Amino acid sequence: MFICKVQGRLIATIKNRDLEGLSFVVLQKLGKSNNSVGHPFVAVDNIGCGEGDVVLVTTGAGARFAVGKQGMPIDTAVIGLVDSYNIK
Repeated sequence: MFICKVQGRLIATIKNRDLEGLSFVVLQKLGKSNNSVGHPFVAVDNIGCGEGDVVLVTTGAGARFAVGKQGMPIDTAVIGLVDSYNIK
């Protein structure tokens, strides 16, 4: 799992039929000092988060399970809104 910040929404009017009805967000992974790490990526928004929110993200089979779509082409999904965190 990762802690990420929502950068914005992704709109795809044409997509795989299995993905219809799902919302997508663009995320940036956060590091220990709350700094951006790596490149932005896209995830299924499973909770209705908004731009600027800090969220918990799962990957792989966990993402498909969280969305309830086991055989779908989903790699990442937002599964929680982070209120606070502390890294020492």
